[in-house]
Amino acid sequence: MKPRGLVADLEELVLQLSSLTTRREGFSRTAAATLTRLAGSGPARLTELALAEEVSQPSMSALAARLVDQGLVHRGSDPQDARVVLLSLTPAGRDVVAQRRAARTERLAAALSGLTEDDVTRITAAVPALNRLADALRRSAKEVTR
Repeated sequence: MKPRGLVADLEELVLQLSSLTTRREGFSRTAAATLTRLAGSGPARLTELALAEEVSQPSMSALAARLVDQGLVHRGSDPQDARVVLLSLTPAGRDVVAQRRAARTERLAAALSGLTEDDVTRITAAVPALNRLADALRRSAKEVTR
């Protein structure tokens, strides 16, 4: 397969898999991604989250206010700089992230169980290469933000 065809196929597949495995369940993609990022990385500055999710700081501020109102995120200040807003997950926020992850896992497991053993073996063999592709994309994203 030519690289251009591979890129187009991967792009389409990534979009489909993302759409099919992630249910909105009342959350925008940015809200869900922000909750997931806070779960994985811990407390973060509002500005860091805006940059990571590629939204404006006012948009992230509005999103953070909604998540705080919903009891999913705690808004605090940095002990070393009181001017800095730090966002962290509340226990309810952690529960939401865990429930969303469990639902995604269940959907993937159900879909995999419907495939042939040969397909599952091929997908399993592709996972390390896909992880390296994700790492390459992370590195290139960091270079762009510098």
